[in-house]
Amino acid sequence: MKKAVLIAALGLAAGAGAHAQTNVTLYGIVDAAFVGESGGVAGHQTKLTSGAASASRIGFRGTEALGDGMEAFFTLETGVKIDTGEVDVAGTIFNRQAFVGLKTTAGAVALGRQYTPYHTTLTAVADPFGTGYAGTSKNLFPDNGTNVRASNAITYASPKLKGANVELFYSAGEQSVLSAGRQFGGAVDYTSGPLRVRLAVNSKNTDVAATGTNHDLGRNTLLGANYDVKWVKLYAAYGIDKGFNSATLGNANNPYGGVKPTPSTDGRDLLLGFKAPVGPGALMFSVQHKDDRTHFNQDASAWGVGYLYELSTRTGLYAAYAHIDNKNGAGYTVANNTESGTGNTGYNLGIRHTF
Repeated sequence: MKKAVLIAALGLAAGAGAHAQTNVTLYGIVDAAFVGESGGVAGHQTKLTSGAASASRIGFRGTEALGDGMEAFFTLETGVKIDTGEVDVAGTIFNRQAFVGLKTTAGAVALGRQYTPYHTTLTAVADPFGTGYAGTSKNLFPDNGTNVRASNAITYASPKLKGANVELFYSAGEQSVLSAGRQFGGAVDYTSGPLRVRLAVNSKNTDVAATGTNHDLGRNTLLGANYDVKWVKLYAAYGIDKGFNSATLGNANNPYGGVKPTPSTDGRDLLLGFKAPVGPGALMFSVQHKDDRTHFNQDASAWGVGYLYELSTRTGLYAAYAHIDNKNGAGYTVANNTESGTGNTGYNLGIRHTF
């Protein structure tokens, strides 16, 4: 009897030890805003929108210690529409992120649907709005489609050495021709005191093997940086976009009428901005410029301003405004984190809660 009790006790202890090494977290963002848009053929639009500052989502992430410095990790994340209660992409479950991987002292490898190094550069380094609000870098930078995230992806992130680390990204096209539909890229990230600099590249193949459709590669190069001087954080970004589908328009539905705008296949993108603590919150500002070097010369300039009033570390109220000046029939629209926008002027008044 005593032997049986001892065995049972040892089993419970072992189970408790294994559980202690496993960590699963439920997290999310709940974001809703009044959004106004004007300047396009749709006229003045006023609506309640989900995720103007940060896309509303619910997710699960977890890790398990495997011993000898090895760790398993996973993330499953789905987007939701707070205004309607729907999944933000019909027919999907974990449409935002879905990956599993292993981490060792040599770095981390993950497989699944993941963000690209290009998008991460804008969100984490170059854009004071974090690609959200009306002032988002999405207004002129090609941060949409598979430039943001891609399925069937394999990623590698190196350990940080003297402030620097490397990321690699490959997304399989899964067609009969290996190169068709694939996307690959990477980034080099460096931090030293108040300075952070990140260089990212992205190469996208849009060939369709089944129909024999072939295009030249779409290539993006992005240099982003920020510098924190305590009372203000300065931001900058410079991008080069070349090739087919390298810089698709956020709103491709001819938002201004007339001759439909042509996406640039040879462009330069510039952003300068800052984020500063003001009162109980943060003031954000940026200016952007698109230099279209094709014969269409469809340039554009934009500016945006926003303020996040922090009620607590998790809850905040925000207001943002942005305007775009399009040239020669360019079709750029004021977006937010989840919508591409319908005109050249837009504002957001919202609330965001994280958990």
